[in-house]
Amino acid sequence: MFKIQEIREIIKLVDSSSIDEFVYEVDGAKVKLKKNGVVVTDTVAPKKVVVAPVVQQSAPVAAPVAPATPAKAEEAPAAAPANNDPSLHKIVSPMVGTFYQSPNPDSPAYVKVGDKVGDETIVCIVEAMKLFNEIEAEVQGEIVEVLVKDGELVEYGQPLFLVKAE
Repeated sequence: MFKIQEIREIIKLVDSSSIDEFVYEVDGAKVKLKKNGVVVTDTVAPKKVVVAPVVQQSAPVAAPVAPATPAKAEEAPAAAPANNDPSLHKIVSPMVGTFYQSPNPDSPAYVKVGDKVGDETIVCIVEAMKLFNEIEAEVQGEIVEVLVKDGELVEYGQPLFLVKAE
C-alpha cells in the first residue's frame, strides 16, 4: 500500500509536469492520476477505493505554482538560442524527478560551466520516488550551460546541460 506522503509527492510531480495522466502499479496497489479529473488509489487485497478531486486538493497549491510557470516561460526564450545550437550536445533527463547538482547539500556541484566531462562523468542526480539516479554525460566535452536550477522538477527528455562536444 502507498504511504500518503508518496501519493502527495506523485501529485506534486504530475501537477508541475505537462503530462495529463499518470498510472503507477506496484505489489497490487495502483495509483492513477488525471489532471482536472480525480485521483483513484486502489489496492487489490482490501478492495478499497479512495477518490479525491485533484482540483479541490491542488487549488491552494495551484495559485503559488501559477506564477512560477510564467517565470520558466520567460527564461526559455533567453535560453532558446543556445538550445538550438546544433554544435552543442544536450544532456537530457531520462525521467521525471527532482534535479540535484550535488550528492548532498554540503557537497560541491558535480560539474559547473567550463568543466571538462567524459563519457562516464556524473553530472547530476535526478531523484524520483526516493530513488537517486546518477546521470552521466555520455559525451566528451566542456559544460557550456546548466539549464536547470538545483532542486527544480524536471520532465522526461528535458535538457539539463549543454556540452560542447570534442
